[in-house]
Amino acid sequence: MRTTARLLTGTALALATIGIGAHGVYAADIDSLEIFPATATPGTVIIVNINITICGTGGHGVGDARALGVDEFQLSPGSHKEALGGQFRVPDHAQAGTYAIGVKCSNGRHATGDLVVRHHSQQPSGHVNTGVGGSVGPDTTKIAAGVAVLATAAVGGTLLLRRRASGAQDS
Repeated sequence: MRTTARLLTGTALALATIGIGAHGVYAADIDSLEIFPATATPGTVIIVNINITICGTGGHGVGDARALGVDEFQLSPGSHKEALGGQFRVPDHAQAGTYAIGVKCSNGRHATGDLVVRHHSQQPSGHVNTGVGGSVGPDTTKIAAGVAVLATAAVGGTLLLRRRASGAQDS
């Protein structure tokens, strides 16, 4: 029993260590921008953040969204002391697609990220035909059959437990 407990404890600690290590690697990935929202429609205001360690303390950056037809935008210290932030608006004439957004810091370092532009007509709508099941509307026959199966299972389970409790078990 103790060997099993030690094995499980050791496995849990190893997984926790791997999880912490993976998070540390992700946090050190300083070549990417945080773009919110990452998927937008024309007219949406986009917020771009970059870790301050990329541009350096007291540094600033210039954002580049010219692929979208947007003039350069400035990044400056924002509400988070670890980040520089800036924003721009997706132009109404922007075509659907993926656009590279870049930032060049005053110290010469670069960071990039992607923004996906969709149009309202491209938003998913309707039902998804996956072949797994489901229904468009309520089917009373299927609902009644499901209720009957559940009721039968509940009655059968109750009778089995009563039989065990009364001591009338089969050997």
